[in-house]
Amino acid sequence: MHTDAGVSDRLKVSLKIRNLHSLLGLLMLIPFVGWALTGLVFLIKPGYKDAYEIVQVKNYPLDKELTVKPLSEWLEMRYLKTVIGEHLLVKTANGWLHLDPKTLQTRSIASAEEIKRLAEDAFSKNPQRYGKIVSIENRRIVTDSGVTVTIDWETLTFSQTGQDTKIIDTLYRIHYLQWTGFKLFDKVLSITAISLLLLLNILGIYLLLEKRKYL
Repeated sequence: MHTDAGVSDRLKVSLKIRNLHSLLGLLMLIPFVGWALTGLVFLIKPGYKDAYEIVQVKNYPLDKELTVKPLSEWLEMRYLKTVIGEHLLVKTANGWLHLDPKTLQTRSIASAEEIKRLAEDAFSKNPQRYGKIVSIENRRIVTDSGVTVTIDWETLTFSQTGQDTKIIDTLYRIHYLQWTGFKLFDKVLSITAISLLLLLNILGIYLLLEKRKYL
């Protein structure tokens, strides 16, 4: 049996907890909306295909057999032919090497004109996305469609990023509470948000159980 004073004290505690619960709900409103909207985007994945498309170097049939004897330090090798010639890519414990198949010497990075030919050949599979090359500086290729492509000469691979890629990456940072760009601060922010979410649920369960006692 509950006394009037006991009931009054419990109601006061419940009121304080309810106010705290409401305050936490308002505080968590921004991350809740962010999680919901970005989660919807991740579920539907609009524009993902182009945004994260893997640009592959176009290969051509080999017209001669490779007679190179692999060295003991080679872990893996690839022999291929592109629009600018033949390439021997070798993986060692220290990473990949781009060699000349004839001399086995390190092949220096291609000239801007060769990179342009290599890139245009690869872009021909999706010309609407990549458009025309505007400039080439070192290993960075800029196109008139707003897409930037970087070539990794050692592995003879491309990586591309456009405005759509940046937008989706931003959505990921919003979803995972990486709001400031400072790793430590964002980690603290994430832990705080998750802790507040757990507290919000605990308080909600408490208020629900308290309400049932007086029904």
